Amino acid sequence: MAITRIHLLKVPIDILLPENLEKEILDLLKKPGTKQIIFLSVWDLLKARRKDKFGECVRNADLVLPISKSLIKGASFLKLSVPVRYNPFTAIISFLSVLDSQYKSLYLFGSRKKILVQAEKNVHATFPNIQIRGRYVGYYPKTVENDIISAIYKATPSMVLVSDGVPEKNIWAFNRRNRFSSSTFVYYKEILNIFAKRTKRISEKTFEKGLEIWPEIFHNPLKIFYILPYMRYKVLLLWYKISKTK
Repeated sequence: MAITRIHLLKVPIDILLPENLEKEILDLLKKPGTKQIIFLSVWDLLKARRKDKFGECVRNADLVLPISKSLIKGASFLKLSVPVRYNPFTAIISFLSVLDSQYKSLYLFGSRKKILVQAEKNVHATFPNIQIRGRYVGYYPKTVENDIISAIYKATPSMVLVSDGVPEKNIWAFNRRNRFSSSTFVYYKEILNIFAKRTKRISEKTFEKGLEIWPEIFHNPLKIFYILPYMRYKVLLLWYKISKTK
């Protein structure tokens, strides 16, 4: 295994070098049962510290990739092995490249119908060797959920991309993991909107600088309150640092 798992504030984070990503994804696809890849932000880390379903989901995930620059700095501050930070969109493109090269299959789940249909067309145009086994919209009534689960189970896709409009987000697949055959679930809220060209993805420059939250705050000023849990994260890091030196 080319993956090393560390625990930052008691939350798992995986160290996976980009050059080993393809092999690890292939190995993950071969594993039986339901698998899950989590993109972990600093806000997700704080939520995952709780003893609830989300915390359990993260702790049991097959792969936990950090996406916040603050997580990298936090690991360094506590003198842990420092993980590689991943851009979720770039990582998903790498996942799809693996599926394409191996003639694997995909299921698209989430968003509105027009966006979902356009995303499917664009994915197929870019990755023609991927078998798209099916799609289902998000924002669906609770009464059709069993139909969705049955459709994914019967399709047995190698990977399921989960986007906006799916309740529980990452936890949706985790809570229903025993009802699927052998698929790898990946949740990223904006992925289908980006594929459909309805949402502009964050530039590499903005991501590298760790400024990806600011476009969100610009569009929704109330997200400025995200700074409060971020300050809590900083305090926790300092507390852990002090407690270790005692």
